[in-house]
Amino acid sequence: MKVRLTVGLLIAALAVYFVLLAGRAVALLQTGELVGILLGVGVLILPLLGVWLVYSNLRFGWQTEKMARELDADGLLPDASHLPRRPSGRVDRDAADAWFEERRAEVEASPDDWRAWFRLAYAYDIAGDRGRARETMRKAIELHS
Repeated sequence: MKVRLTVGLLIAALAVYFVLLAGRAVALLQTGELVGILLGVGVLILPLLGVWLVYSNLRFGWQTEKMARELDADGLLPDASHLPRRPSGRVDRDAADAWFEERRAEVEASPDDWRAWFRLAYAYDIAGDRGRARETMRKAIELHS
């Protein structure tokens, strides 16, 4: 619940910022001067880009959360709690790599199963490779849809 509240507050702050920025863009557009119009168009693009980025990230989170609930209901949610951890709390690298190889074998055995891709994305995440985790989760979302 704390995460949802934080996200809600951040979105509200961004919305205020985007409205103020859009207001400045409109003011620049209304100057009637070429430079003002060009700057206004440029400034207007920023809030539009920001809205798109916020929406796409929220959509990614909603879809991931929906799939996690489905896996949890089926008892298939990945569980890495048994893996040894460093004093920092991160999963031991060798254990994460071994667990990752198991998840990769699942994907190779069932390349069209979104559940296997979801678990592989989680394995990437605990191994510390966030970029590949997101890319792999996108594949899971694509197969789930």
